[in-house]
Amino acid sequence: MKFQDEFRDRELVQNMAGNIRRMAARLTAPVNFMEVCGTHTMSIYQYGIRSLLPENVRLISGPGCPVCVTPIGYVDKALACAADPHNIVTTFGDMLRVPGSHSSLMEQRAGGADIRIVYSPLDAVSLAKNHPERRVVFLGVGFETTAPTIAASIIEAARLKLKNYCVLASHKTIPIPMEVLSADPDLGLSGYLCPAHVSTVIGGNAYKPLAEKFHIPCVVTGFEPADVMQGIEMLLAQVLRSEGKVEIQYRRAVSWEGNPKAQAILHQLFEPCDAVWRGLGILPGTGLAIRDEYADFDAERVLTLDVPEPVENPACLCGEVLKGKLAPFNCPLFATLCTPESPVGACMVSSEGTCAAAYKYGR
Repeated sequence: MKFQDEFRDRELVQNMAGNIRRMAARLTAPVNFMEVCGTHTMSIYQYGIRSLLPENVRLISGPGCPVCVTPIGYVDKALACAADPHNIVTTFGDMLRVPGSHSSLMEQRAGGADIRIVYSPLDAVSLAKNHPERRVVFLGVGFETTAPTIAASIIEAARLKLKNYCVLASHKTIPIPMEVLSADPDLGLSGYLCPAHVSTVIGGNAYKPLAEKFHIPCVVTGFEPADVMQGIEMLLAQVLRSEGKVEIQYRRAVSWEGNPKAQAILHQLFEPCDAVWRGLGILPGTGLAIRDEYADFDAERVLTLDVPEPVENPACLCGEVLKGKLAPFNCPLFATLCTPESPVGACMVSSEGTCAAAYKYGR
């Protein structure tokens, strides 16, 4: 398959591994490279990338899974929406089993709540059009990758003059959390494998302030084994040259400017707001709130949600995993009390979660 099979060539990847080992032999200290994309995390585990690297080149998984960084309070609000029999709650599949304070959407659906998986936000708009007697609530969780499609659904609902469609928004943006992690001395990050899907929208230029502020190498990298290995090579080359700049490895999909149409629709529908990140706390300006002009489609303003203070499971260490300070295997719940069938934390639920990747491929 074009643009896939050639990037999975075993001999090519082994040659890259040899080059990385030669480059790593010139390092004066170990390096820590972080990926902040759940698809990268899954690929790294699936293809055994860590096993190809020397001991002084370490990969750390960061907060690259949007479902995982969504706080419990948001899940509780989604559960409150679903508790109203007048509502149809629509969502992508990853959200179903994420634990809230006392339940999950999966458990609530088993109890009779009308919760439906959709493959596109426009499917939820169609549902609202076909069921004018019900209110359809879409759970808008995601980074800059999915936020434009959710914005488009609101524009379409407005065009159709639908009064029964709204979005419970929990969109987040990536660059500022990367700055927060870069400033953490405990992590000692040496470079980033920047997210590919997000970068198709925001472009490589979005990481230049980060690279300049912290003099840290950043490489926008694709998902196949050869992509990831080449990204690591490019990061190592910058470290050896004492550089800190942005490069694009994934040039077949990512440009420096990104997608201007997607950026325009984001600006049209959303404005920056403070957001709660699981593990990182409240980060100013990292959320996307629905603008006042589209308040009729904002579930937070349209619905009256009686939600008590969220209750975190004290045994769950997802926050430490998301910050890159704890590997899944070092969590006492991993693969014992916390499994994909019975998850304690969101990192074990999502198809992009670090714990889910480690459970499926790393054991």
